Amino acid sequence: MVSTGAAPIGVFDSGIGGLTVVHELMRQLPCEPIIYFGDTARVPYGPKSPDTVRRYSREITGYLVEQGVKAVVVACNTATAHALPFLRQELPVPVVGVVDPGARAAVAASATGRIGVIGTMGTINSGAYERAIRALTPDATITTRACPLFVPLVEEGWTEHEVTRLIAREYLAPMARANVDALVLGCTHYPLLKPLIAEMLGESVRLIDSAEETAAETTRVLDRLGARADGGGPPRYRFIASDAPEQFLRLGQRFLGGAIESVDTLTLG
Repeated sequence: MVSTGAAPIGVFDSGIGGLTVVHELMRQLPCEPIIYFGDTARVPYGPKSPDTVRRYSREITGYLVEQGVKAVVVACNTATAHALPFLRQELPVPVVGVVDPGARAAVAASATGRIGVIGTMGTINSGAYERAIRALTPDATITTRACPLFVPLVEEGWTEHEVTRLIAREYLAPMARANVDALVLGCTHYPLLKPLIAEMLGESVRLIDSAEETAAETTRVLDRLGARADGGGPPRYRFIASDAPEQFLRLGQRFLGGAIESVDTLTLG
């Protein structure tokens, strides 16, 4: 497929969490149009089987390719862990995931080699971050913890709720015991809990949000293809949810502001 600068970047996630990646794409690539698909009808992906996550990912990316995207960003750690190799083989456009960029950022940020990774059950069980980190620094000491309740709490908007605080304290205890100095937020929903996580672990622990590095990787891919937008006018942003568009819009406006004015609904599967 021939990519053109005017074509949009396609981004997808299991829900609203991938908007953290969209926010960074808007900052680093302010001229690029974006289509975002949040699979809110089937969130969370973390507890689902790898085969199911791959099926969902194929459905969504097939739709995005039909919309004429020039690249796909898999802004979901679970989908990246389970589906990225398949998507890269099958899709006619380049595909960027979030795991390798996050691993690079964690290794760069850690002075001690003691790195923590939190994520969904699917991401943690896949071992994707451990493999990516060890490929860069084989002697790293890696502590992992699945945090399955974080995604529904974020989707509910309970980022500052006392219940979330209690659950976070339980989930993060192994990271404090391991004395990690870098913690990968291995789910795009988790950056919305950054203030709470930072409070729990202290200022000495670097929180690694893969969004910044993922946007930088997307920039490199577009430059390599000569497919950057030319800045001929304000970019068009389109947001699609597979369910509950009103809640998506309300939560999305909390961190994208006026960039998200409406949400379309599309059910897949």
